[in-house]
Amino acid sequence: MLKRIHHIGIAVRDLDAAIALYRDQFGVTEWERISLPERHMNVAVCRIGDTMLEFITPTSDDAAFAKYLREKGEGMHHIAYEVAEVEGALRTVESNGLRLVDEHARPGIHDTCVAFLHPKSTMGVLIELVEVSHTHE
Repeated sequence: MLKRIHHIGIAVRDLDAAIALYRDQFGVTEWERISLPERHMNVAVCRIGDTMLEFITPTSDDAAFAKYLREKGEGMHHIAYEVAEVEGALRTVESNGLRLVDEHARPGIHDTCVAFLHPKSTMGVLIELVEVSHTHE
């Protein structure tokens, strides 16, 4: 079912500081910034080999992601795995007893479909399933 690690999501308070750290310390210079006003967050993504790194920050103090940062602090937020088809993967893991955050796939960045699995059923790890379109592989 899992094809590869698609990306790793990291919660940060300051996108510029996070980008500067990875640029100055690790030589990661090509970043794409994406505004997601409907989700009250901004992200910055880069490619490292076959995997993407995604920094996530809230755009307001009352956003759901701001609450996450206040409670959990900065650091790893989720790991995303590419699957062939998100809806089918959701039905499979649900029938195997895993809890879902998302009952159905929803649009993600870069023409993807995504859904999250509840960390209480995945050993404390928030897992995102990602279906990649043929235009953005």
